Amino acid sequence: MSARSVSAETAAPLLSVEKLSVYYDQFRATHDIDLCVSAGEIVSIIGANGAGKSSFLKALVRQVDRSSGVLRFAGMDLAAMSTPQIVAAGVALVPEGRRLFPSLTVFENLRIGWELGRRGPIDYKKVYEWFPVLSERADQPARVLSGGQQQMVALGRALLTNPRLLLCDEISLGLAPVVIGQLYEIIPKIRDSGIGIVVVEQDIGRSLAVADRFYCFLEGRVSLSGRPGDVDRDVIMQHYFGL
Repeated sequence: MSARSVSAETAAPLLSVEKLSVYYDQFRATHDIDLCVSAGEIVSIIGANGAGKSSFLKALVRQVDRSSGVLRFAGMDLAAMSTPQIVAAGVALVPEGRRLFPSLTVFENLRIGWELGRRGPIDYKKVYEWFPVLSERADQPARVLSGGQQQMVALGRALLTNPRLLLCDEISLGLAPVVIGQLYEIIPKIRDSGIGIVVVEQDIGRSLAVADRFYCFLEGRVSLSGRPGDVDRDVIMQHYFGL
């Protein structure tokens, strides 16, 4: 176990979730989820479609119809805050589907994150260092970019808020393997800057390869959790599919 992992375990969690249930009208998407994330730690949430992964992330930024449970971030009660307040406090979501403004340029999309977030060490220069192609295409509208480049813009936009906690929802979805590899090379570098990261993925191998810890969701519940190296892959697959 690395010194960084030990430090993350002994420090008070950056994010603490207790008994989180998410509802859409009468449908209950998650059931009493307990989960924590420390600063400088990558936590992976894996699970099949409909397992409640995206609902969990949306609940953290107050983007669900209704939820119950305790959500604490850096000592603050997220349940009592609005989405803009949560972003200003240091939580950023990279949403599934990227959600860019297609008519705006790459730079204009990035600037949204810069204007909405906190000031800190991550600036345009840092984002362009991580994603050089964005510097080359800064004046081009987002709609002309490839899917992978658009995902880089979405991730760069979130990073420019200078988050303390970064939430990544299916960032590899629909992308070519080479592009996915490029994105996942950046994730540990972001973690090493002290940012806590939650990575939601269906791709078990890719997600667990970068994770310090993982939670497996099945039908809205945590079916298994642990460190990737401590749990047999067959056991993970059984809990992933509910076998």
